[in-house]
Amino acid sequence: MIKKIVGLSVLLTIGGILLLSFKTKESIDLSSYSTEGLDLYYIAPNFNEIEDDNTFISPELGKSYIGFKEAVAFKESRGDYGVVNQFGYLGKYQFGKGTLDLIGIRNVKRNEFLSNPALQEKAFYANLSRNKWVLRRDIKWYVGRRINGVEVTESGILAAAHLSGPGAVKKYLRSGGVEGFADAFGTTIRYYMKRFGGYDTSFVVPDKKAKAI
Repeated sequence: MIKKIVGLSVLLTIGGILLLSFKTKESIDLSSYSTEGLDLYYIAPNFNEIEDDNTFISPELGKSYIGFKEAVAFKESRGDYGVVNQFGYLGKYQFGKGTLDLIGIRNVKRNEFLSNPALQEKAFYANLSRNKWVLRRDIKWYVGRRINGVEVTESGILAAAHLSGPGAVKKYLRSGGVEGFADAFGTTIRYYMKRFGGYDTSFVVPDKKAKAI
């Protein structure tokens, strides 16, 4: 009789635990759940944002300005002055016609531009100089902060401006990374800021009217 009572008590105890567990699950109220105020970085990179073994690394150039521009060139064209991609972007740094117009290269024929490395180097510097002027306040305000898990640096900002234009970089920074940009290959501002961060671009003088010619 005692064994039966003990067995019944055990069964009742187990049943009570199970009943309470089911009621607890059913009574959870998520209607007021919020992530407001939390620092959340859920970033799903596209295939072009995954680091690979083809990243340009030059121990000799290091994080200098020359190292910066050659790293950008390697990413854009593998450093080929004569390349034209399927979207019509030209040369070592893959310039579009609109950007070339802004820095004074208006009447130069495509083949003349592609066969003129010196002009392409001048174009790269002029574009950096103009972008640095346009983004001068953003460089002052945001360098050293972290946006979408990436530390903001001057070289990262300038590289991203080369990718997307300074206007898109302003929107990205001032929205805290919410307003993004991706080129035709899916490459984003965040990716360029990460990949080209930490170079010394103090050599570049900001100039509103910078021209290559």
